[in-house]
Amino acid sequence: MADHNNIGKKGEEIAKKYLEAHGYKILETNWRFSRAEVDLIAMDKEIMVFVEVKTRSYDSFGKPEEFVSRAKEKMLMDAASVYTNQVNHDWEIRFDIISIISKGDCHELKHFKDAFFDGWG
Repeated sequence: MADHNNIGKKGEEIAKKYLEAHGYKILETNWRFSRAEVDLIAMDKEIMVFVEVKTRSYDSFGKPEEFVSRAKEKMLMDAASVYTNQVNHDWEIRFDIISIISKGDCHELKHFKDAFFDGWG
């Protein structure tokens, strides 16, 4: 597996543990619809949360969260629509970004709640 794939998988595992430690219930990991992949789908109490995890080993070219494009946001929203219909969830949803800079065993994690609807981007 390529290095960037290993870094991404490591970041997703860090994000999953972080969410679980903060009381989230993980429903899905790497859920796919068409060309979209949702890294994590979780419940934050009654809110279904679709999480995009961005992991980098450095931020010289920009912070990880800056690499979530409008096209990626749209794909995630489309995937969320399909997923919520499949599981018959008709309550509140949210889109979060978890940004991780990971250097060896050390990492810096930032959690952006409501990332797509709070003036993000």
